[in-house]
Amino acid sequence: MKPRIIKHVLRLKRKAYITPHLIRVTLEGDAVTEYKDCTLGNNNKIFIPPAGVKEVHFPEYNEELEIWLHPEPHLVPAVRTYTHRAIDLVKKEMVIDFVHHGENGPASRWAIHAQPGDELGVAMKAVEKELFPRTDHYLLAGDATALPVLSCILESLPAPASGVCVLEVHGPEDELPVHTRADIRFIWLHNPHPEEGSRLAATVRELELPAENRFAYIAAEYRTVKELREHLREHRWTKEEFYAFSYWKAGVAEDQSARDRRAERER
Repeated sequence: MKPRIIKHVLRLKRKAYITPHLIRVTLEGDAVTEYKDCTLGNNNKIFIPPAGVKEVHFPEYNEELEIWLHPEPHLVPAVRTYTHRAIDLVKKEMVIDFVHHGENGPASRWAIHAQPGDELGVAMKAVEKELFPRTDHYLLAGDATALPVLSCILESLPAPASGVCVLEVHGPEDELPVHTRADIRFIWLHNPHPEEGSRLAATVRELELPAENRFAYIAAEYRTVKELREHLREHRWTKEEFYAFSYWKAGVAEDQSARDRRAERER
């Protein structure tokens, strides 16, 4: 049986720049409590109103006609994949972190300009999902888009675990302190132009990693993920020992690159 999809419109309560290029958005609404079983760090889908539109317009099902009625083209929201960063069921708040990469993308543009009361649609599967298995050593690697999910993982790692976390962000001012009970060595890379290339894969390739009792979680740009997936396979990492997912593809919008990124993940 497929899990139920929870989809609601929430409203911006507040936002804050937790680094110069990372905007923390706190949403509120009575419907937040319905997301109680959704795993922190899991993907969600956000529905972003077009520029100049404050409300989210979902398709509506007409039971009498038995058809879906879609909003007018100028009201159709953009759909993007983000991370379920945090939730407070008592305050009925949900947190989503947005990378500030200018006005080019609809999500970044919305986060930059959103004001309290502005609407955002959020959809998630009503299912708990384990982000990582229990083991001794972890390799975590990602660019700025991976900060939310890797932060959730780091905050959940048990004290006996050890490992290394390689993160590539815009500059030193964007290094985000993350609490973890595990013994993690952090390597920060600085890259103000990630769309032009990355040193993330090359840095990971230089690491000495354990031969067993290990797990890797990798999330970054398409080419970086492809390169690291091949690197781990060359070193006999099995498919149970790593998860690699590309959040974006340089020069291509998310909705246009989805097929390529999905195919790469399933290789």
